[in-house]
Amino acid sequence: MKKDSLLYRVFDLYYDGFRNMKLGRTLWAIIIVKLIIIFAVLKVFFFPNFLKEHAQGDEAGYVATQILNQ
Repeated sequence: MKKDSLLYRVFDLYYDGFRNMKLGRTLWAIIIVKLIIIFAVLKVFFFPNFLKEHAQGDEAGYVATQILNQ
């Protein structure tokens, strides 16, 4: 890739910025930990698999029945 191309300059800007940051690494680590907590832990405890509990193997049939009955 040529050094004067736009794609290379954009990549170099972000690469240099992430390489030289000190506080930013800590902040990115906190953000990643928060996302893991939100999407993994909270989903397990607060959002149970409703379809699996009520459909008993025939998920498509259960959904079709629920849609047609309403």
